[in-house]
Amino acid sequence: MYKLFVDSDCDVTKAEADAYGAEFIPMPYIENDKEIKPYIDWKEFDAHTFYQNLREGRMVTTCAISPEEYKAMFRPHFEAGYDILYVHFSAAMSATFNAMRLALEELKEEFPERRFAEVDAKGITIIGRMVTKEVMELYKAGKSIDDILAWAEVEVDKFAVYFFADNLKFFKRSGRVGGLAAFMGGLIGIKPIIYMSQEGKMESIGKQKGRKNAMNALINYVDTLKDDLEGHKVIVGHADAIELANELVGLLKEKFGDNLDIEIVDVNPTAGAHCGPDTLGVCFHAIHR
Repeated sequence: MYKLFVDSDCDVTKAEADAYGAEFIPMPYIENDKEIKPYIDWKEFDAHTFYQNLREGRMVTTCAISPEEYKAMFRPHFEAGYDILYVHFSAAMSATFNAMRLALEELKEEFPERRFAEVDAKGITIIGRMVTKEVMELYKAGKSIDDILAWAEVEVDKFAVYFFADNLKFFKRSGRVGGLAAFMGGLIGIKPIIYMSQEGKMESIGKQKGRKNAMNALINYVDTLKDDLEGHKVIVGHADAIELANELVGLLKEKFGDNLDIEIVDVNPTAGAHCGPDTLGVCFHAIHR
């Protein structure tokens, strides 16, 4: 017996986790000096208001979950005799996983017979959603931890995400993208193209002038790297940029056909605090990242 854990940084809601019988971890952010836990302190994400506040200069930061909080989440399931599988956003992107490891070291002493395993999506937001949704389907189908780990060993690196941020000052502030990319983002109309590497880190891979050229660059990456597009969802993620998202969907269908199963997703607030408003990206099944 095992319990599946998922988190909000993978653009998964608590309602979606509940529907699969998974446990939900809300990744917190700080707004107006108050720590907020997605889908716990509010039930629905008001993406427009959140990103409009960022446009108007409101500071939003993120924070790690403490070891004590992780122990409080995991201990009841170990006590009940369950092992745990946690599919999560990239461990390379947050100190929160250091706190989780500390918690697990203590819990291992209390419950030496219990197993903890993890699937690292090696990404955040829509790529995390893609991996998490497929893992939840496997969990629902009754697959074992080892079955899912074997699937992840092959498949995680076959999910690619490419995106551009409208203004990299948010990334620059958080230190998530190197100075060169932040400098390029400060040039008028220049949109750095960013992807998630196999190491689970954001890397700047190119630049385009203007949103139209940037969207065409995303389409070109999909075309170059695509693998079984119709056999998997294609996810378009945006940060309060629904018109851009719809335009990108139109370009995808024009290029690859109307049979694509395309989902449009609001980028979650914890990730959105780093990427900022008007970010746009696409996640798809690929030959490699």
